[in-house]
Amino acid sequence: MTKPSDASLTTPSRARFSGTDRYVASRDLEVAVNAAIALERPLLIKGEPGTGKTVLAYEIARALDAPLITWHIKSTTKAHQGLYEYDAVSRLRDSQLGEARVHEVRNYLKPGKLWEAFTSEARPVLLIDEIDKADIEFPNDLLQELDRMEFFVQETGETIRATTRPIVIITSNNEKELPDAFLRRCFFHYIRFPDEDTLRAIIEVHHPGLKPRLISEALRTFLAIRETPGLKKKPSTSELLDWLKLLMVDDVDPETLRENATGKLIPPLHGALLKNEQDVHLFERLAFLSRKEGVR
Repeated sequence: MTKPSDASLTTPSRARFSGTDRYVASRDLEVAVNAAIALERPLLIKGEPGTGKTVLAYEIARALDAPLITWHIKSTTKAHQGLYEYDAVSRLRDSQLGEARVHEVRNYLKPGKLWEAFTSEARPVLLIDEIDKADIEFPNDLLQELDRMEFFVQETGETIRATTRPIVIITSNNEKELPDAFLRRCFFHYIRFPDEDTLRAIIEVHHPGLKPRLISEALRTFLAIRETPGLKKKPSTSELLDWLKLLMVDDVDPETLRENATGKLIPPLHGALLKNEQDVHLFERLAFLSRKEGVR
Protein backbone atom coordinates (compact mmCIF):
# COMPACT_ATOMS: atom_id res chain seq x y z
CA MET A 1 0.00 0.00 0.00
CA THR A 2 1.55 3.27 -1.08
CA LYS A 3 1.39 6.55 0.76
CA PRO A 4 -1.32 8.80 -0.68
CA SER A 5 -0.22 11.96 -2.42
CA ASP A 6 -0.97 15.34 -0.87
CA ALA A 7 -3.57 15.86 -3.58
CA SER A 8 -5.63 12.97 -2.22
CA LEU A 9 -6.46 15.00 0.88
CA THR A 10 -8.62 18.10 0.71
CA THR A 11 -7.08 21.16 2.30
CA PRO A 12 -9.90 22.79 4.28
CA SER A 13 -10.32 26.51 4.67
CA ARG A 14 -8.16 27.98 7.44
CA ALA A 15 -10.03 27.66 10.75
CA ARG A 16 -8.94 29.65 13.77
CA PHE A 17 -9.64 29.14 17.46
CA SER A 18 -9.66 31.98 19.99
CA GLY A 19 -11.46 30.43 22.95
CA THR A 20 -15.19 30.55 23.55
CA ASP A 21 -17.62 32.17 25.93
CA ARG A 22 -17.30 29.03 28.08
CA TYR A 23 -13.56 28.41 27.78
CA VAL A 24 -10.85 30.91 28.71
CA ALA A 25 -7.83 30.07 26.54
CA SER A 26 -4.44 31.67 27.09
CA ARG A 27 -2.71 33.29 24.14
CA ASP A 28 -0.15 30.47 24.09
CA LEU A 29 -2.90 27.86 23.92
CA GLU A 30 -4.66 29.68 21.08
CA VAL A 31 -1.37 29.79 19.15
CA ALA A 32 -0.80 26.05 19.75
CA VAL A 33 -4.29 25.07 18.56
CA ASN A 34 -4.07 27.19 15.43
CA ALA A 35 -0.53 26.02 14.67
CA ALA A 36 -1.60 22.37 14.87
CA ILE A 37 -4.56 23.09 12.57
CA ALA A 38 -2.34 24.90 10.06
CA LEU A 39 0.31 22.15 10.12
CA GLU A 40 -2.37 19.43 10.01
CA ARG A 41 -0.62 17.69 12.89
CA PRO A 42 -2.18 16.13 15.99
CA LEU A 43 -2.12 18.53 18.94
CA LEU A 44 -0.71 16.79 22.01
CA ILE A 45 -1.95 18.50 25.18
CA LYS A 46 -0.43 17.87 28.60
CA GLY A 47 -1.07 19.53 31.95
CA GLU A 48 -2.29 18.91 35.48
CA PRO A 49 -5.58 17.00 35.76
CA GLY A 50 -8.45 19.47 35.85
CA THR A 51 -6.83 22.18 33.71
CA GLY A 52 -9.26 21.77 30.81
CA LYS A 53 -7.40 19.43 28.44
CA THR A 54 -10.41 17.30 27.51
CA VAL A 55 -12.85 20.21 27.50
CA LEU A 56 -10.58 21.98 25.01
CA ALA A 57 -11.53 19.53 22.25
CA TYR A 58 -15.22 20.06 22.96
CA GLU A 59 -14.80 23.83 22.77
CA ILE A 60 -12.73 23.70 19.57
CA ALA A 61 -15.50 21.68 17.95
CA ARG A 62 -18.09 24.14 19.24
CA ALA A 63 -16.11 27.19 18.09
CA LEU A 64 -15.50 25.78 14.61
CA ASP A 65 -18.99 24.29 14.31
CA ALA A 66 -17.43 20.89 13.68
CA PRO A 67 -18.63 17.42 14.67
CA LEU A 68 -16.81 15.97 17.69
CA ILE A 69 -15.69 12.35 17.80
CA THR A 70 -14.36 11.19 21.18
CA TRP A 71 -12.18 8.19 21.88
CA HIS A 72 -11.60 7.81 25.63
CA ILE A 73 -8.61 5.55 26.20
CA LYS A 74 -8.50 2.89 28.94
CA SER A 75 -5.70 0.64 30.12
CA THR A 76 -7.19 -2.19 28.03
CA THR A 77 -7.69 -0.17 24.84
CA LYS A 78 -5.86 -1.43 21.75
CA ALA A 79 -4.98 0.68 18.73
CA HIS A 80 -6.85 -1.55 16.27
CA GLN A 81 -10.10 -0.73 18.09
CA GLY A 82 -9.78 2.79 16.76
CA LEU A 83 -9.81 1.41 13.22
CA TYR A 84 -12.43 -1.34 13.40
CA GLU A 85 -13.27 -4.60 15.12
CA TYR A 86 -14.28 -7.84 13.42
CA ASP A 87 -16.78 -9.93 15.37
CA ALA A 88 -15.77 -13.43 14.26
CA VAL A 89 -17.63 -15.07 17.16
CA SER A 90 -20.99 -13.61 16.12
CA ARG A 91 -20.39 -14.64 12.53
CA LEU A 92 -19.59 -18.21 13.56
CA ARG A 93 -22.72 -18.35 15.71
CA ASP A 94 -24.86 -17.00 12.87
CA SER A 95 -23.37 -19.55 10.47
CA GLN A 96 -24.35 -22.34 12.83
CA LEU A 97 -27.89 -20.93 12.99
CA GLY A 98 -28.11 -20.59 9.22
CA GLU A 99 -28.54 -16.81 9.25
CA ALA A 100 -28.53 -15.17 5.80
CA ARG A 101 -26.53 -12.18 7.01
CA VAL A 102 -23.49 -14.42 7.54
CA HIS A 103 -22.59 -14.13 3.84
CA GLU A 104 -21.84 -10.41 4.13
CA VAL A 105 -18.70 -9.80 6.17
CA ARG A 106 -19.54 -6.11 6.57
CA ASN A 107 -22.32 -7.11 8.95
CA TYR A 108 -19.62 -8.10 11.43
CA LEU A 109 -17.36 -5.07 11.16
CA LYS A 110 -17.67 -2.40 13.84
CA PRO A 111 -16.10 0.88 12.69
CA GLY A 112 -13.83 2.55 15.22
CA LYS A 113 -13.34 6.22 15.98
CA LEU A 114 -10.68 6.75 13.29
CA TRP A 115 -12.93 5.12 10.69
CA GLU A 116 -15.72 7.42 11.83
CA ALA A 117 -13.46 10.48 11.63
CA PHE A 118 -12.01 9.57 8.23
CA THR A 119 -15.44 9.09 6.68
CA SER A 120 -17.16 12.09 8.29
CA GLU A 121 -18.88 14.35 5.75
CA ALA A 122 -17.78 17.47 7.62
CA ARG A 123 -14.25 17.98 8.95
CA PRO A 124 -14.45 16.64 12.52
CA VAL A 125 -12.50 17.19 15.71
CA LEU A 126 -11.18 13.83 16.89
CA LEU A 127 -10.35 13.64 20.61
CA ILE A 128 -8.01 10.83 21.70
CA ASP A 129 -8.33 11.30 25.45
CA GLU A 130 -5.69 10.20 28.00
CA ILE A 131 -3.51 8.32 25.55
CA ASP A 132 -1.00 7.58 28.32
CA LYS A 133 -3.45 5.18 29.97
CA ALA A 134 -2.85 2.57 27.25
CA ASP A 135 0.23 0.37 26.97
CA ILE A 136 3.49 1.82 25.66
CA GLU A 137 3.01 0.42 22.14
CA PHE A 138 -0.39 2.07 21.66
CA PRO A 139 0.88 5.42 20.28
CA ASN A 140 3.34 3.75 17.89
CA ASP A 141 0.58 1.48 16.61
CA LEU A 142 -1.32 4.57 15.44
CA LEU A 143 1.63 6.29 13.73
CA GLN A 144 0.90 5.16 10.18
CA GLU A 145 -2.84 5.76 10.34
CA LEU A 146 -2.51 9.28 11.79
CA ASP A 147 0.30 10.12 9.36
CA ARG A 148 -1.21 8.72 6.16
CA MET A 149 -4.83 9.26 7.16
CA GLU A 150 -5.79 5.84 5.82
CA PHE A 151 -5.88 2.17 6.79
CA PHE A 152 -6.56 -1.17 5.12
CA VAL A 153 -9.49 -3.44 6.03
CA GLN A 154 -8.27 -7.01 5.68
CA GLU A 155 -11.73 -8.60 5.71
CA THR A 156 -13.09 -6.58 2.76
CA GLY A 157 -9.91 -5.62 0.93
CA GLU A 158 -10.79 -1.92 0.96
CA THR A 159 -8.83 1.11 2.08
CA ILE A 160 -10.55 3.62 4.32
CA ARG A 161 -9.03 6.98 3.45
CA ALA A 162 -9.78 10.45 4.81
CA THR A 163 -10.69 13.04 2.19
CA THR A 164 -10.21 15.86 4.71
CA ARG A 165 -7.82 15.63 7.64
CA PRO A 166 -9.66 15.71 10.97
CA ILE A 167 -8.43 18.07 13.67
CA VAL A 168 -6.82 15.62 16.11
CA ILE A 169 -6.52 16.54 19.81
CA ILE A 170 -4.60 14.10 22.01
CA THR A 171 -4.48 14.50 25.79
CA SER A 172 -2.02 13.02 28.27
CA ASN A 173 -1.70 13.21 32.07
CA ASN A 174 1.98 12.24 31.82
CA GLU A 175 1.43 8.89 33.54
CA LYS A 176 4.01 7.38 31.20
CA GLU A 177 6.45 8.62 28.56
CA LEU A 178 5.29 8.65 24.95
CA PRO A 179 7.57 7.29 22.19
CA ASP A 180 9.83 9.77 20.38
CA ALA A 181 8.55 8.68 16.97
CA PHE A 182 5.03 9.58 18.06
CA LEU A 183 6.08 12.91 19.59
CA ARG A 184 7.81 13.94 16.35
CA ARG A 185 4.48 13.81 14.55
CA CYS A 186 2.63 16.01 17.05
CA PHE A 187 2.50 19.70 17.89
CA PHE A 188 2.95 19.89 21.66
CA HIS A 189 1.52 22.24 24.26
CA TYR A 190 1.62 22.12 28.05
CA ILE A 191 -1.29 23.89 29.76
CA ARG A 192 0.29 25.73 32.66
CA PHE A 193 -1.73 26.27 35.80
CA PRO A 194 -3.58 29.60 35.43
CA ASP A 195 -2.34 32.71 37.22
CA GLU A 196 -4.68 34.60 39.56
CA ASP A 197 -6.02 36.94 36.87
CA THR A 198 -6.85 34.03 34.58
CA LEU A 199 -8.50 32.19 37.47
CA ARG A 200 -10.70 35.23 38.05
CA ALA A 201 -11.68 35.22 34.37
CA ILE A 202 -12.49 31.49 34.53
CA ILE A 203 -14.59 32.03 37.66
CA GLU A 204 -16.51 34.84 35.94
CA VAL A 205 -17.31 32.53 33.01
CA HIS A 206 -18.63 29.73 35.23
CA HIS A 207 -20.04 31.74 38.15
CA PRO A 208 -20.93 35.19 36.80
CA GLY A 209 -21.87 37.85 39.32
CA LEU A 210 -20.14 36.20 42.28
CA LYS A 211 -19.34 38.65 45.08
CA PRO A 212 -15.79 40.03 44.66
CA ARG A 213 -14.98 39.57 48.34
CA LEU A 214 -15.91 35.88 48.23
CA ILE A 215 -13.81 35.41 45.10
CA SER A 216 -10.81 37.15 46.69
CA GLU A 217 -10.95 35.17 49.93
CA ALA A 218 -11.62 31.90 48.12
CA LEU A 219 -8.68 32.45 45.77
CA ARG A 220 -6.44 33.39 48.69
CA THR A 221 -7.33 30.13 50.45
CA PHE A 222 -7.15 28.05 47.28
CA LEU A 223 -3.72 29.33 46.24
CA ALA A 224 -2.41 28.92 49.79
CA ILE A 225 -3.52 25.28 49.74
CA ARG A 226 -1.74 24.68 46.43
CA GLU A 227 1.47 26.16 47.85
CA THR A 228 1.38 24.09 51.04
CA PRO A 229 4.57 21.99 51.35
CA GLY A 230 3.97 18.26 51.52
CA LEU A 231 0.63 18.31 49.69
CA LYS A 232 0.15 15.04 47.81
CA LYS A 233 -2.42 16.33 45.29
CA LYS A 234 -2.82 20.00 44.50
CA PRO A 235 -6.44 21.04 43.87
CA SER A 236 -7.18 21.86 40.23
CA THR A 237 -9.15 24.57 38.45
CA SER A 238 -12.19 22.33 38.13
CA GLU A 239 -12.07 21.62 41.88
CA LEU A 240 -11.88 25.34 42.59
CA LEU A 241 -15.07 25.85 40.57
CA ASP A 242 -16.81 23.01 42.42
CA TRP A 243 -15.73 24.49 45.76
CA LEU A 244 -17.02 27.94 44.86
CA LYS A 245 -20.36 26.44 43.87
CA LEU A 246 -20.64 24.79 47.28
CA LEU A 247 -19.61 28.00 49.06
CA MET A 248 -22.46 29.79 47.26
CA VAL A 249 -25.01 27.06 47.99
CA ASP A 250 -24.08 27.05 51.70
CA ASP A 251 -23.77 30.86 51.77
CA VAL A 252 -20.38 30.65 53.48
CA ASP A 253 -19.23 33.95 54.99
CA PRO A 254 -15.98 35.19 53.36
CA GLU A 255 -14.77 35.98 56.89
CA THR A 256 -14.67 32.24 57.56
CA LEU A 257 -12.28 31.88 54.66
CA ARG A 258 -10.15 34.74 55.98
CA GLU A 259 -9.81 32.92 59.32
CA ASN A 260 -8.74 29.85 57.42
CA ALA A 261 -6.05 31.87 55.63
CA THR A 262 -4.33 32.33 59.00
CA GLY A 263 -4.02 28.55 59.29
CA LYS A 264 -6.37 28.30 62.25
CA LEU A 265 -9.07 26.34 60.43
CA ILE A 266 -9.26 23.59 57.85
CA PRO A 267 -11.07 24.99 54.78
CA PRO A 268 -14.88 24.72 54.90
CA LEU A 269 -16.27 22.08 52.53
CA HIS A 270 -12.67 20.93 52.06
CA GLY A 271 -13.81 17.66 50.46
CA ALA A 272 -14.09 19.55 47.17
CA LEU A 273 -10.40 20.49 47.33
CA LEU A 274 -8.59 17.81 49.32
CA LYS A 275 -9.05 14.39 47.75
CA ASN A 276 -7.07 12.01 49.96
CA GLU A 277 -6.71 11.36 53.67
CA GLN A 278 -3.01 12.31 53.76
CA ASP A 279 -3.77 15.88 52.67
CA VAL A 280 -6.72 16.18 55.07
CA HIS A 281 -4.51 14.99 57.94
CA LEU A 282 -1.81 17.44 56.86
CA PHE A 283 -4.18 20.39 57.15
CA GLU A 284 -5.60 19.11 60.42
CA ARG A 285 -2.09 19.02 61.86
CA LEU A 286 -1.28 22.48 60.51
CA ALA A 287 -4.49 23.91 62.00
CA PHE A 288 -3.75 22.23 65.35
CA LEU A 289 -0.19 23.57 65.44
CA SER A 290 -1.42 27.05 64.49
CA ARG A 291 -3.99 27.06 67.30
CA LYS A 292 -1.41 25.69 69.76
CA GLU A 293 1.04 28.41 68.75
CA GLY A 294 -1.67 31.05 69.22
CA VAL A 295 -2.32 29.92 72.81
CA ARG A 296 1.28 30.60 73.82
